[in-house]
Parts: sequence; structure tokens; C-alpha cells
Amino acid sequence: MVSPNPAHARISIIGAGPGGLTCARILQRHGLAVTVHDRDTGPAARNQGGTLDLHADNGQIALREAGLLDAFFRLARPEGQEMRRLDPAGTLTSHQIPGPGELFKPEIDRGQLRDLLLGSLHPGTVRWGHGLDRVGGRAHGPRLLHFTDGTTVETDLVIGADGAFSRVRPAVSPAVPAYTGVSFLEAWFSDVEARHPEIADLVGQGSAHAADGRRGIFAQRNSDDHIRVYLIQRVPADWIAASGLRPTDTEALRARLLERYARWSPRMKRMITDNDGPYVDRPIFALPVPHTWEHDPTVTLLGDAAHLMPPLGVGVNLAMLDASDLAGALANAATVADAVRAYEKTMLPRSAETARALEGGAEHLVAGAFPDFGDDGPRH
Repeated sequence: MVSPNPAHARISIIGAGPGGLTCARILQRHGLAVTVHDRDTGPAARNQGGTLDLHADNGQIALREAGLLDAFFRLARPEGQEMRRLDPAGTLTSHQIPGPGELFKPEIDRGQLRDLLLGSLHPGTVRWGHGLDRVGGRAHGPRLLHFTDGTTVETDLVIGADGAFSRVRPAVSPAVPAYTGVSFLEAWFSDVEARHPEIADLVGQGSAHAADGRRGIFAQRNSDDHIRVYLIQRVPADWIAASGLRPTDTEALRARLLERYARWSPRMKRMITDNDGPYVDRPIFALPVPHTWEHDPTVTLLGDAAHLMPPLGVGVNLAMLDASDLAGALANAATVADAVRAYEKTMLPRSAETARALEGGAEHLVAGAFPDFGDDGPRH
């Protein structure tokens, strides 16, 4: 099959996260047709997670290409760039406060970013309730998308933006994510100024991190007077089940956590004992470094599907920059195959370099001396 011109190609994005939606938005700005498929039944099917920071040298570049940078700044929280480092006693050991007008990496809630991107797309761009099972068809196209509901779609280009356990990735790579040895338990705190004032005082307007070498706590202020806390431990991936518990066994898990954080101060342990609702179990996985694949003119990857890394905040920024680069390549290439090759020539070395810098970085989240990776901290 001769690779088609992008203007006449059927382009399918799998995954309606920030990367997939950014790619779709920029493609549409260039007049290219695209369809996004997502397994969720709708945009409000599940909580989108906590806050993230978009950097001026990657995430904000993508938003500028999408024509959404000004709208982003209207939603973003520059005060969220504040970063505190604490010891297990709750003593402040380091404090970074953004200067007036500083906008290098302001925070925005993931749900707000997704809504911004969704609202910018043509009606009907996203096909909800379309969970991908596998990619079939010939290597040089057309490809056949097999969905879990039994339906199929023929397409000229499959863009895997479907995250850590991508269903697109096996079409180009046998790699699977491996457990890093570090796991999070996420805890939520609502109406914090009134109901959790001590935690609000500890965290401030941005993020706060503390660790003792075996366990850590990372807390982030979200919008709407909400804080998310990540209890970080070096444990087996199945440690909850191995303890005879389930993630919904809140009181029993809390008792285990209090044993493990026994030497931490009562102030700090409030982030373990006072959460609103159950914990959320988040074992942390990463792809091999470097993760590359042979060029395929009909399939490519972006974001975590391409380069899942430890949770040090670069994921969404890289995913959106990937999306911008890929959409720009498609808008300017003679064929889809040429665009994919040009995109991967830029993306794969960049992701490999970043992945090498962050390899093993999950360990730093429980280390007493947390390095500065130029980011505000953990992501999902």
C-alpha cells in the first residue's frame, strides 16, 4: 500500500488524555480529519486525577500550537509553583516561592485541562465507550482496530496515546512496563481550610515533600480547596493483597500505615489519618530504558505509551510535546509514513535522554534528599 497524504488519510488516536486530545486539536487546526477513541463511557466517567504543572519549554509550547495558551493561563494557578520540603517532624527545610508574574510551570487540575482540550475539538471527534482490544491489519496498512464491543474500524494511521498499559504498543514493540519497587497510596482531603487547617498550613499553596529513606509523603494543593496526598513506600506491588487486605479496607490500611510511619510527628501523620474516603492504590511502573521500535508507517506512540517513566512530573509535558510534534509533522509531510518517520526521529532520542536521566528516579521519592528535577513532583 502506498502511504496516503495526511489530508486524505484516516487518522485514529487511541486515548482521550492530554496527549491524545492535544494531537487531535492541532491536527484539526491544520484542517486534518481525526477521530479519537476512548474506553471511558464519557468525559465524566471517572476522576481525572490531581494537579499538574505545564512547563514553558514543552507543555506550554504544545498549548501555543493548539491555540489554547491564553485560555490555559486563565485557568492555571501560578501560586501552585510553591514547593516545600519538610522533614518527618514537619520542620520546613527548603522553601521555593514563585516570584511575581512567574509562569514557567503553573499548575492546573487534570480535569480542567482535559475539559479545555475537549471543548476545543469539533463535535463528535471523540468516540466514547470504544475500548481498544488490539490493532490488526497489514503492517503497511490499512490497519484494523478491534474494539472490546466487537466492532472494527479501518484506518491509515493509529496513534497510541493510551498510557502505561497501551493496547497499541504491541503492534510495534514487545516491551511491557515493569514495577519500579515504589508504590503510592493516594489520599484525598476536601474543604481543607475549614476541615483540615493543619494540613493546609503544612502544604501551602503548592506542593510539599518529606521522606526518611524508606517512605515518603508528597502533598499537592488542587483547586477548589482540595489537597491530594501520596503516601510513598518501597514495597512489593501486591503488598496490600499480601497483607490480606483490599484497597477499600481503609481503617486496616490506616493502622498499617501508622505502624510504618510511627516515627513521624503527629502533625505529619494527619496526612495519613484524616483523609476523606478510601485510599487509592497506585503502584508505579516504568518502561525499559531506552524504549524504541522499528519504524512502522501505520502505527506510532506518544506519551506514556511510548516512554513511561518514574512519576517525577515530566509525563504530561512530554506527552503534549510529542502530540504537537506529531501533529505538526502530519500537517507538513507529503505522506503519513514520512510524517511518522520525521516525528520519531525527534521524539525517540528526546524520550531516551529523559528516561535515562530519570531511570531509578522513583527511589528518590523515598530518599531523604529529594533531587530537583525541575518539576513539582509525582504524577499518575
